[in-house]
Amino acid sequence: MVKAVVGANWGDEGKGKITDMLGKESDIIVRFQGGANAGHTIVNDYGKFALHTLPSGVFYDHTTSIIGNGVALDVPILFKEVKSIVDRGVPMPKILVSDRAQMVMSYHKNFDAYEEERLGGKSFGSTKSGIAPFYSDKYAKIGFQVSELFDDELLKEKVVRVAEQKNVLLEHLYHKPLIDPDELYKELVSYRDMVAPYVCDVSLFLHNALKEGKNILLEGQLGSLKDPDHGIYPMVTSSSTLAAYGAIGAGIPPYEIKQVITVCKAYSSAVGAGAFVSEIFGEEADELRRRGGDGGEYGATTGRPRRVGWFDCVASKYGCRMQGTTEVALTVIDVLGYLDPNITVCIIKNGELVEKKKLQLPKKIFNVERCKNPRCITSTEQGLDHVFYLANEEKRIYRCLYCETKVEKK
Repeated sequence: MVKAVVGANWGDEGKGKITDMLGKESDIIVRFQGGANAGHTIVNDYGKFALHTLPSGVFYDHTTSIIGNGVALDVPILFKEVKSIVDRGVPMPKILVSDRAQMVMSYHKNFDAYEEERLGGKSFGSTKSGIAPFYSDKYAKIGFQVSELFDDELLKEKVVRVAEQKNVLLEHLYHKPLIDPDELYKELVSYRDMVAPYVCDVSLFLHNALKEGKNILLEGQLGSLKDPDHGIYPMVTSSSTLAAYGAIGAGIPPYEIKQVITVCKAYSSAVGAGAFVSEIFGEEADELRRRGGDGGEYGATTGRPRRVGWFDCVASKYGCRMQGTTEVALTVIDVLGYLDPNITVCIIKNGELVEKKKLQLPKKIFNVERCKNPRCITSTEQGLDHVFYLANEEKRIYRCLYCETKVEKK
């Protein structure tokens, strides 16, 4: 059975948490689109992790993690990420990389930065991860596919051809240093050495897994409103963020996707420019940004403060419709409860209000506040969660679980 976890809005909805949760019952987890331009944050027994390329289920030793053909594969970042989790005690994950995936090259990142520089105040707010130039090359048929790394004669010929084409733009449009074909070839050879043990015909692997009745989870990146066709164009990403693309980006028949779990969060956030009608500003925004997410609403890739706003019902309904949603996962309601414990959640069915639920302050909060006691163990032990318990509900007082330092919601 195949399930897809995707986002309803601008991304940052908490898809990583849901994927991590569903990973317990999955055999295979597939990243099917996007690249290292976005990140999924996971908090588990090993610590807190921001994953940019690896699927969020890599922490389970029973799963196989797959980089599908639809992914913009940044080879150095992939293996830097693998090393970073292994160095922190996570068992070496089982990884497969599609032989049909294409690679983000160093010049893609340069072109991304050059174009943002050229556009100046009219830029798109790119993460400068090379994603737009990568997909441009992919559809112009001048990208480098993983399978091409293993045909040396073809590779050398293509390197010269691509460098010639890119150097025209570098010289006459951007006025930047030219690409050396020999250096480009060396870069590709280094990628081949890194990725060779993991290359696989992923489509065939998944075909056989489906015949064996395996549980497959497709993990999407960003959300509906960033889709290049159905999002808020042109402030979009460069690959489809919809569950339907999971079939293409993983290499499976579309009818195999039985469940589409669309993730929304109880407020809105976005990175970069573009329409955002429920956006809030000032102290209210700063408070929501500080309380939200896993230790604040800041991009997992760029560290930029996210724009924040209240829950956008219209945008979320549209996003869920475009995803073909079968189930909705609503995340971070607890953050709203902390901002205002008197807030009410209305349950509406078929256009009618059927129930009102009053939120309560959580008994424990994790990484919402930081302990200010310099002698607390959280100040000396990196990666240790900041945990506070509700000591006085009436006065809304929390205390650090480790040192009893008080934090009071004003």
